[in-house]
Amino acid sequence: MLAAPLRRVRRCMFLTGRVTMATGGTTSTPSIPRHTNRLINEKSPYLLQHAHNPVDWYPWGQEAFDKAKKENKLIFLSVGYSTCHWCHVMEEESFKNKEIGEIMNKNYVCIKVDREERPDVDKVYMTFVQATSGGGGWPMSVWLTPDLKPFVGGTYFPPEDGVHRVGFRTVLLRIAEQWKQNKEALLENSQKILEALLHVSEIRVRGQGSPPPSKEVMATCFQQLSNSYDEDYGGFSKSPKFPTPEGARALQMALHTLKMMAHGGIHDHVGQGFHRYSTDQHWHVPHFEKMLYDQGQLAATYSRAFQISGDEFFADVAQDILLYVSRDLSDQAGGFYSAEDADSYPTTTSGEKREGAFCVWAAEEIRALLPDPVEGATEGTTLGDIFMHHYGVKETGNVNPMKDPHQELKGKNVLIVRSSRELTAARFGLELARLSALLQESRRRLSAARAQRPRPHLDTKMLAAWNGLMISGFAQAGVALAKQEYVSRAAQAAAFLRRHLFDPTSGRLLRSCYRGKDNTVEQSAVPIQGFLEDYVFIIQALFDLYEASLEQGWLEWALQLQHMQDKLFWDPKGFAYFSSEAGDPSLLLRLKDDQDGAEPTANSVTVTNLLRAACYSGHMEWVEKAGQILAAFSERLQKIPIILPEMARANAVFHHTLKQVVICGDPQGEDTKEMLRCVHSVFSPNKVLMLADGDGAGFLYRQLPFLASLERKDGKATAYLCSNFACSLPVTSPQELRGMLCP
Repeated sequence: MLAAPLRRVRRCMFLTGRVTMATGGTTSTPSIPRHTNRLINEKSPYLLQHAHNPVDWYPWGQEAFDKAKKENKLIFLSVGYSTCHWCHVMEEESFKNKEIGEIMNKNYVCIKVDREERPDVDKVYMTFVQATSGGGGWPMSVWLTPDLKPFVGGTYFPPEDGVHRVGFRTVLLRIAEQWKQNKEALLENSQKILEALLHVSEIRVRGQGSPPPSKEVMATCFQQLSNSYDEDYGGFSKSPKFPTPEGARALQMALHTLKMMAHGGIHDHVGQGFHRYSTDQHWHVPHFEKMLYDQGQLAATYSRAFQISGDEFFADVAQDILLYVSRDLSDQAGGFYSAEDADSYPTTTSGEKREGAFCVWAAEEIRALLPDPVEGATEGTTLGDIFMHHYGVKETGNVNPMKDPHQELKGKNVLIVRSSRELTAARFGLELARLSALLQESRRRLSAARAQRPRPHLDTKMLAAWNGLMISGFAQAGVALAKQEYVSRAAQAAAFLRRHLFDPTSGRLLRSCYRGKDNTVEQSAVPIQGFLEDYVFIIQALFDLYEASLEQGWLEWALQLQHMQDKLFWDPKGFAYFSSEAGDPSLLLRLKDDQDGAEPTANSVTVTNLLRAACYSGHMEWVEKAGQILAAFSERLQKIPIILPEMARANAVFHHTLKQVVICGDPQGEDTKEMLRCVHSVFSPNKVLMLADGDGAGFLYRQLPFLASLERKDGKATAYLCSNFACSLPVTSPQELRGMLCP
C-alpha cells in the first residue's frame, strides 16, 4: 500500500470550522462510578470507556431508533475509538460533565459508535461531515433526524464558547431549539442533503468502460507523488506525516522514506513498533498510539525493502515490529489486539493521564540509568553521554513547544536518531561493533525502567480485517527474512480467525471478537457481520500464508471467501464492491471507498486478490471482475491516482498479467526447498507461487488440471514459469530460476 497525502486519514481531530484545540488532554483517576448506562453491556473497549458517563448513551441499534421516533427526538451520534486522544478530551470535558449530560439526555437520544466495530456507520456519516465541512476526523459528532438522516456535523467541540469557537453546550441548545421551531425545514433539508450525498458518493462504470492504460496512470501517480516528496526527510508532505507503507515505486524515494521513519521518533526505539503518525516534518514527535494495521503493513513493507535492497537495516526494523506485536498485541489464543493508547499516567501516583507519558524521557532519568564510564572512549565519557548524543536527548527536552500545545511534553525527550552509528562511534573513539553493543545495553536498561511505569490502555478488541493485515506482515516477513517462526505465527493467527471469526455453517466472516474474563475469547450477544474489508484483507492474508507455508488448506479457504465476497458485496450494475452488504435499513448509503488511506481501500486490494484467485483456480471470471473494478474507478485513476496508489499498482499488475511460478517437487526434498528459497529471496510482485507436489487428488490439482502435465526433470525439483496456463521450458537450478524471475 502507498498512502497518499490526500487520504482520509485515521486521526482524532479537533476541526469544526473555527473550533480550536482543547486546553487539556487529561483524564482523572478511576473512582467508584456515580452513573452507569447501557454501554456497560457492550464488549467494545471504546463503548465501555463511556459506560459511566452521566449521558444516557445507547449503542447503535433498534432500541435507540425506536426511542427517537416514539419521542420525536433528534439523535446525537458520537463516533470514535478507544485509543483516540481527542475522543478522551471530549469525554473528559463534555461527556463527563453532569450539566451537559442533562442537556443531552433531555433533548436527544444519544448514540455511541466504535468506528472500528462499525466502519459502515462511520463511513456514511463521515462522508456527510467531509462533504459539508471540508474536514473530518474523530471524535465525530453528528446530529440526525429520528429517521437517521444527518443535518449538522463536526468533530471535536470544546465544552464552552471561546473567542473564535462555539462550545458544545451552545451547539446542543441551539440545535434543540431549531428542532422545536423549524422541524419541517430541518426534515426537508436533511432529505436534500441525503439526495446530494447519494449523487456525489456514487462510483460506477460509465458506458462501455475499460481499465485505464497502465503506463499513463503510473506516470501521473509518480509525478503527483514526486511533487509532494520531501527530499530531506522522506515522506510525501511536510507535516503531519503518516507512515506510507510501500512508498512510491521509485526506489530511492521509498527506501529513504523508510530509513527516515525508522530513525525518527515515530519509531519506538525502546519498546519497538511504530506510533501512528508524526506531527512534524522530521518524523520526530508522534501521536503516540500504536495501531495494529500500521504494524502489519509496515512489517511487510520493511521486509520487501530488505528483499529489494539486501540491506540488513530493513530486516532489523521488520523484526523489531514483529517483536512488539508478538509481545504486546498478541492474545494467547492466537489473535491480535487492535491498539495501544497514546495517553497514560506518568507515575503510579499521578492523578491525570498525559499523551506520550509512557514513552518520553527527561535527561536526568537517562543519566541516572546510564552512569557507567565507558572504557576505551574519550576521557570521562559515560554510557549516558553516548546514548543522549545518538538519540538527540537535550537537558531541557527536545520537543518543539509548537508541537506540544498543552505542554504535556515540556522538559521531555522523544528519542530520535540524530547521528549515524559511524559518526557517533567516531565522536567517542569507539569501534562500530562496540558502539552497537553499548546502545543495545542502554535501550535494554531504559526498557526495564519503562516497564515500571503505568502502561497505556490496551484495546483488546480483535478485528478480522486488521488481523488479516498482520497475518500478511508475519507471512511476508517469514518469506523475505527466511524465518519459519514468523510463518508459524501467521498460521496460528489464521487458525484463530477460522475458529473465532468465521461461521462455517453460513460461510461468512464476523467483524470482531473480544478478550473476556480469564483471557477467554468472547463474542457480542449479536455478532457483527464481516464487512468488505474483512473479506479482502483476510483473503490477501491467506494467499500470502499459502505462498509462505504451501499449505493448500489456506488456499481453499481463500477461494471460498472470495465467492462469498462476490455474493455479499458485488455491484452487478455499476461494478466494484460495496463496503457493506445490502439489507440494513439503518444504513442510508451503500458506499464504495474511493481513497487509499491508513489502510488501502478494499477495492484496491481486491483487484490483486481476484487476479491471484484466478491463477490458483482457473476461474477467469475473476480476471473480468478485476477489470470491471478498474473501469469503475477509471476516471479517478487517470486524474488523481495519488489518492488510489494501491489501485494504480494493481492496474499495472492487471495489464502485465501475473506469472505462475510452479515448483514441481517433494515438499520435504532439499532440492525443492532450495528452489523455494530462491523464489522467496527475489522481490517479484507480479507472480503467484505454487507447489506441484504430485498429489493428483489434492486441491490445487483439482483446480488446475494443467499441473498434471508438468513433470520433474531428471527426478529433480523443477521450476516452470507459466502465464495464462502456458508454461516455459523447465529449469532445475536456482540460478536459472533467478534469471527467469529477474529478466
